[in-house]
Amino acid sequence: MSQKLFGTDGVRGRANSWPMTAEIALKLGAAAGRYFRRDTQEHRVVIGKDTRLSGYMIENALTAGFTSTGMNVFLLGPMPTPAIGYLTHGLRADVGVMISASHNPASDNGIKFFGPDGFKLSDEAEAGIEALMNEGVQAAAPENIGRAKRFDDAMGRYVEYAKTTFPSRRRLDGLRIVVDCANGAAYKTAPAVLWELGAEVISIGVEPDGSNINRNCGSTHPEAAAKKVIETRADIGICLDGDADRVVLIDEKGQIADGDQIMGLIAGRWHQEGRLAGDALVATVMSNLGLERYLNDRGIDMKRTAVGDRYVVEAMRAGGHSLGGEQSGHIVMTDYATTGDGLIGALQFLACMVETGQKASTLAHVFDPVPQKLINLRYESGKAPLEAEAVKEAIAKGEKALGRDGRLLIRKSGTEPLIRVMAEAVDPAMLDKVLNDVVAAVQKEC
Repeated sequence: MSQKLFGTDGVRGRANSWPMTAEIALKLGAAAGRYFRRDTQEHRVVIGKDTRLSGYMIENALTAGFTSTGMNVFLLGPMPTPAIGYLTHGLRADVGVMISASHNPASDNGIKFFGPDGFKLSDEAEAGIEALMNEGVQAAAPENIGRAKRFDDAMGRYVEYAKTTFPSRRRLDGLRIVVDCANGAAYKTAPAVLWELGAEVISIGVEPDGSNINRNCGSTHPEAAAKKVIETRADIGICLDGDADRVVLIDEKGQIADGDQIMGLIAGRWHQEGRLAGDALVATVMSNLGLERYLNDRGIDMKRTAVGDRYVVEAMRAGGHSLGGEQSGHIVMTDYATTGDGLIGALQFLACMVETGQKASTLAHVFDPVPQKLINLRYESGKAPLEAEAVKEAIAKGEKALGRDGRLLIRKSGTEPLIRVMAEAVDPAMLDKVLNDVVAAVQKEC
């Protein structure tokens, strides 16, 4: 296999095309099983998925691969990605797997791995699995083939755990909440948690049919939830993505709050309460400059990482930090979860509403963002736009023009054939000029 299998968040691609084929999934399951099964004792793996039709195919192929190496498989069915991290550790499994392409359309799918501690695998572990896959894996003896079984209590366990992250002796009584589950993995768990905590719940995006995940709903299309909030006079709207590791919020006026605003609120409150480890927030290079200035004014440091919640978590663990995330809505709180958890992030925001008595519109706007724009440019296979000299020159010229009053970030997507061009600047006119110049240069090379 000449192409690299793992990207920034596991393996991802178009279903039934390389690398998201049943054949690759089977071999990947066998390699991962061999990587984690290093003695003759019983070993187990938990496998969850979102609601994509191709999840059945990938689930069965992975199960065949794992059991062929002697691993026992617990099949959890549709579950949020963070629940897999939680249950991998809770069930004492050697490895956890989530079958999902997150916020991507239903035609895509992906495979994410979690280690026995519930955290996503390191680059080194992924490289080790890929190396075994390339070498070929020896199958277990007939008497050592693993077993597979459905684990019916997975949803209940996660629902109960999620509720424990909400302040004790507090409830959501009197709050009307719209929750958009993106026709994805949290279509049962999220409404259940909110209702059991006492909220009046209005659910949308809870009718998955295998092909409608993320379609005009969820965190990437919050317009539907915003409309429903206004229509029902709800106090807040919660928008999750297909695997529920992201969240964006809608205030009672129908305005959208992204991950930066949510992180800013939580960081400020935790800092006041003395529970923000290291007095720092870990965010990515995509987070708004306005968030960094807001935090710095309050004595809170902001540490930036490459894009990807896995890199945020790695930096958090290395530095001993308790809060991090991404502008896109990954909210990582290692006191509660091993990866981004959209529902638990929303519960922390709701806790602020309950404890302060303030409306969502007040809490969801803690800083004024520096004007920021992002343009995605699709490029043809085999091309490398960012290596072109004209593009490098345009980027250098743009960075010089922005100086200290803005930022320019150009990167390849780790999950799609896209070049992401992001610029932010205090001066909107300068922002547009720099962004347009760089986009024009990149487009010529796509």
